[in-house]
Amino acid sequence: MEQHYDYLVVGAGLFGSVFSHEMKKAGKTCLVIDRRSTIAGNIYTSNVRGIHVHEYGAHIFHTSNRKIWEYMNQFAEFNHFVNSPMAIYQDEIYNLPFNMNTFSKLWGIKTPDEAKARIREQIESLHIGEPKNLEEQALSLAGRDVYEKLIKGYTQKQWGRPCTELPAFIIKRVPLRFTYDNNYFTDRYQGIPIGGYTAIVEKLLDGIEIRLNTDYREFCREQEKAKENREEFISYDKVLYTGMIDEFFDYCLGNLEYRSLRFEKEDMPEVENYQGNAVINYTQQEVPYTRIIEHKHFEFGEGEGTVITREYPAAWKPGDEPYYPINDERNNKLFAGYRELADKEKKVLFGGRLGQYRYYDMDKVVEAALEMAEVEKNT
Repeated sequence: MEQHYDYLVVGAGLFGSVFSHEMKKAGKTCLVIDRRSTIAGNIYTSNVRGIHVHEYGAHIFHTSNRKIWEYMNQFAEFNHFVNSPMAIYQDEIYNLPFNMNTFSKLWGIKTPDEAKARIREQIESLHIGEPKNLEEQALSLAGRDVYEKLIKGYTQKQWGRPCTELPAFIIKRVPLRFTYDNNYFTDRYQGIPIGGYTAIVEKLLDGIEIRLNTDYREFCREQEKAKENREEFISYDKVLYTGMIDEFFDYCLGNLEYRSLRFEKEDMPEVENYQGNAVINYTQQEVPYTRIIEHKHFEFGEGEGTVITREYPAAWKPGDEPYYPINDERNNKLFAGYRELADKEKKVLFGGRLGQYRYYDMDKVVEAALEMAEVEKNT
């Protein structure tokens, strides 16, 4: 009457899938549950006429860790996509990251010395001492032109507040590059998995039982009820929880805060090329979305027609999908309290961006999951 597993893994995203794969290799049994109807979490990609659509926003895999790059290449061949987003401000279009192509378009200059002199002149004219908010921080790092056209509106949309009301630490630095290189990332390895991210997670979870449309709390209640009624039930030694850590503890210390996103997908079967680039940011405050993603350009135009997604930042409230933790002083202090509670849970592990309340790039997710699996193998 009892079906037993070594681990109940809550969340079929990248963290939970890598952990489950490694534990299966070590001879352990895992049951993976997810409240969504799909695996792969936020890296889920659907297939529309041969176009792999990033349903929860653009994901470009990049890392300087060769071990992690080789690990991921076990499950997919990666193409040589280089992330080179563009930015539109009113009727002007600029290269990102902020580089010599950007500065040349802004000021009609040609050399790094000219660009540095223009930025230095603008910074010095502002006479900003210790920055008191994000606006002053950005101005003191990049000058007025870069800030006004390429930072201000985008940032205010992203966070839902004026830059003058955001803390300075959010922008610790502004990546100013004095070369004509549009590669957004500086990591040695970069690309998109041929066939999409979902195929990677399918391979990671091959041979592992998965239950979708399954909420953790409801699942626990159902198993307790089945046990009480002497019906078949599921038991497990440990839980890996990749959901919101404050939700796990019933928000007993209060809500951690997040920013959310809304995606507006538009299928254009008759259009072959909508914007000519995978990602274009819209930095003007009056444009309600922050960027448009044209998915086929991640794989160099493969697929019929095109599919675009407009990405709208949104306020978050309990029940909404959380995307970005707001790691300000208040939330970090609150998370420290939840971390203390988590440390007392000897049979529960917490992983991923929600379980550990931090923004993770994908390579860091994989690295953290592998480290946790290694500890568990030796426990």
